[in-house]
Amino acid sequence: MACLTYQLLSVTVTLSVVQLTGGYSFNNCIGEQGSTKFSCIHRQTDNLSAIIGDLPHSAINLTVSINPVKNLPNGSFVHLPNLQCLKLDHNILNSIDVLAFQNLFQLTSLNLSFNFISELNPSVFKDLHSLTFLSLANNNLKQLPVTVFSSVLKLDTFLMRENNLANFSVIAESVSHLENLTLLDISLNQLTSLTHSNVSLPNSLATLYIGWNNLSTLGCNQSFLSQIKVLDLSSNSRLPSVAFKGVDLRRIMYLRLCSTSVRPVEFLNVSTVKASRVDFSGMGLENANLVEELCGALKGKVKWMKNLNLSSNGIETLTNHTLYNCPQITGSLVLSRNKLRSLNCLSFLKGQNRTKSFDAEHNLLNSLPSCNENAVLFNTMEELTYRYNRILSVSADAFRQTPNIKTLKLNINTIAFLHHRALRGLKKLETLRLDNNLLTDLFNDTFEDLNNLQILNLRNNRISVIFNVTFHNLSRLTTLDLGGNKITQIDKSGLQGLTSLSKFYLDGNNLRLIHSTNFTVFQDTLTVLDLQRNQIQFLSDQVSSPFMNLSKLTDLKLDGQLPYGLTTLPRAFFRGLHSLRSLYLTNNRFSHLADNAFDDLTALRFLTLDNSFVGVAQLQPGVFKNLNRLTRLVVEDMGIQNFTKEVFGNLTKLRILQLNRNVMQSIDVDALNSLPELNYLDIRNIPLRCTCDNSLLQNWTIHNTNVQVVYLYNLQCPNDKNSSFYNFDTQVCFIDVGEYLFLGTAVVIFLFTLVPLIYVKLYWRIKYSYYVFCSWFGEQWRKLREEEENCKYDAFISYNSSDEPWVMEQLLPNLEGNGSSFKLCLHHRDFEPGRYIVDNIVSAVYSSRKTVCVVSRNFLRSEWCSLEIQLASYRLFDEHRDVLLLVFLEPISERQLSSYHRMRKDMLKKTYLQWPGSDCTDPTQARDLFWNQLRRALKQGSGGDEEIVDDSETDKETTEHEDKSSSDANYYLLP
Repeated sequence: MACLTYQLLSVTVTLSVVQLTGGYSFNNCIGEQGSTKFSCIHRQTDNLSAIIGDLPHSAINLTVSINPVKNLPNGSFVHLPNLQCLKLDHNILNSIDVLAFQNLFQLTSLNLSFNFISELNPSVFKDLHSLTFLSLANNNLKQLPVTVFSSVLKLDTFLMRENNLANFSVIAESVSHLENLTLLDISLNQLTSLTHSNVSLPNSLATLYIGWNNLSTLGCNQSFLSQIKVLDLSSNSRLPSVAFKGVDLRRIMYLRLCSTSVRPVEFLNVSTVKASRVDFSGMGLENANLVEELCGALKGKVKWMKNLNLSSNGIETLTNHTLYNCPQITGSLVLSRNKLRSLNCLSFLKGQNRTKSFDAEHNLLNSLPSCNENAVLFNTMEELTYRYNRILSVSADAFRQTPNIKTLKLNINTIAFLHHRALRGLKKLETLRLDNNLLTDLFNDTFEDLNNLQILNLRNNRISVIFNVTFHNLSRLTTLDLGGNKITQIDKSGLQGLTSLSKFYLDGNNLRLIHSTNFTVFQDTLTVLDLQRNQIQFLSDQVSSPFMNLSKLTDLKLDGQLPYGLTTLPRAFFRGLHSLRSLYLTNNRFSHLADNAFDDLTALRFLTLDNSFVGVAQLQPGVFKNLNRLTRLVVEDMGIQNFTKEVFGNLTKLRILQLNRNVMQSIDVDALNSLPELNYLDIRNIPLRCTCDNSLLQNWTIHNTNVQVVYLYNLQCPNDKNSSFYNFDTQVCFIDVGEYLFLGTAVVIFLFTLVPLIYVKLYWRIKYSYYVFCSWFGEQWRKLREEEENCKYDAFISYNSSDEPWVMEQLLPNLEGNGSSFKLCLHHRDFEPGRYIVDNIVSAVYSSRKTVCVVSRNFLRSEWCSLEIQLASYRLFDEHRDVLLLVFLEPISERQLSSYHRMRKDMLKKTYLQWPGSDCTDPTQARDLFWNQLRRALKQGSGGDEEIVDDSETDKETTEHEDKSSSDANYYLLP
């Protein structure tokens, strides 16, 4: 079965990332093995087309698992004609269209297990001519169409376990023509019998799993079983011994009858199977008598047998004669998963001196008494001591009856004490498992006789100290597992004698320090060292390397030091590890890494620093400079802010880079381009900004066909969850910034030069033109160009609000009252409410024959007053009408008027009046003259020449005032 390994009794879903040799980015899949293998797992859509629609034709191996997919529509995989292996397990499939697998002529393996399929169309597999493996396990199928496999003639493995099948005849008929079928699994169904019609199972069928059904009989004349080599009938609780009478089982190599009603002795008497090929586990052999009876029956059939499996029988005790009548056991004796509390110095093994393996794991063992009669008194005293302390023990010479065993399994028991000489005599022992017990102490002679021991497992006990020369005789030991204990100290010579040790597991202990002297003895052989979950801490980064002489070490694990993780990594900590290939540093709390921390790791291939920093990781430039053989780097969840070429640029062999769950907002494309072998990049859960800073990265991720960016099309913009990173707008990012900056700078400089000149020379003209244009645009111009005789007002009074008392108390009574006939326009009285103020001013100026400006210092500071002067002045140039009269309420120096040069020119050429102040000799007479002159000016025309006033009395009066007040001429001037 190419490209798939199947576990018959358990299903394991493994999600892993392997080395890639090239790839692309896909919506919902991760490509593996150079775009030929794809995994589409844990996606949040039930649309199969959306999951696999963008995969290339080159796909050979496809896994679509753990998704909410309910239906396989017609032509689901028609765009993937090269598929050979297809896994669709652990979805919620309940229907498959008839052409779902159309054109998959090269498919060899199809896994549809762990779904909700209840019905199959007879033609659903018609195009699968190359199929050799099919799994429909863990579905809801009640029957199989007879012709469903008519096209899959090459099928050799068919798994139908855990469905609702009840008719074995239909199953037999549907697979009868499959001449290549070798394995059929129909366990965990509703079958009650193996009776079938005239058709028979294929002669090629060698393995049949039919356990966990409701079989009460095998049916008559079951000739198909004569070809079976492996038959599992376990957990058919109603199946009796007589069901095997007359059934040909001579070719059986392995028969399992666990949890049935078959009685072992009765079965051996009626069956044709060879006794040595029967698995007697779980067959109700609850006590020693039943075991002795079985041994007697076995000995009558065979003289020796390779293995005897008595596990899961509920056996509580074994007597000295239990196995005495059994055939010679040359392989393994399995007593696991029983209820044994004591094995009575293994005396029941008398005569079984050829046994190579003894398995008593997962029992309730608390003592193994000694078989040495000379030590009875000693043991009695010893047991009294330990019983008082309620310690359970293995006594001296406990294995005297089994000197030839090579494998001893006493794991998962309650053994708390191992006597100094408990393992004496086991000179041929190669594998010893004492894990998951309650051992607290190991002595210097505990393993004294185990010269050939190769594997020693002491995991998950309560050992706290490794004393000197504890393992001094274990010169051939290659694997030592001390993980999960409470070791706080290893004496200086505690590991003495382990000259061949290759794998050393010390994870899950309480070690605070490690010394190079501990490893000296196996410095030339150790390849794996596991120090995870200890309490190793360093207060200084000047600590020397404890691994200095481990020249062959390839794997080192330092993950998750307790309670808070490693906080300091000494600069020379990894010195001497020139052969190290894998380094694990996850779940620590480094504050920084020195730039030479990894300098000696020149052979490193894999490095993981996942979740190993406090806060933001400050990776020093050059920290990876010597890791030019590294192929996979995991730096997830480290708080990395900047991905720079200075840090990562030397990783020239890097293929897989996992950066997810960091805080960088942009990634330098030059840094990525410095990784020529990169073909897998994981940047999920990184807040990459969708701005111009990442425009080059966006282009790189889309168009770089050598690097697969994991789930690129699912990466969202952090500032907009509705936008995606791969398609945010980057058009504005490709403008020639230099050119536009030059032009922009040139324009700004030109404007800074031109604007002051325009302001000085043309400010009011421009402003006037603007307002005139606004008036014209608002259809006001026509109204403002009416004939003068049609003007609404004789004068528009322009004044500042601070001068309003003078206007109201002096100007208004003298021009509109006292018999005067002038009509004045005052802004507070005559401006149209709700209208723009500029429109009101323009309308007032052009609707009045004259404009009188009441000038004061406050007036000169007012923008609106200045505008009114300018509007009145420009009527002279535009219409040749002199409409401006200036009335000065106070003396104003020429310096103050310099910024109003047009007003100065008006003062030099046009009429102006000075209000007589209180300091003149005759204020009353001067003011009368002032008002007469103002009335006269208002009566004059606005043309180029002055109009002649007919009122002789007024002229005479004026002349008299002029003659009498020559000394006050400074108060008014006339042209």
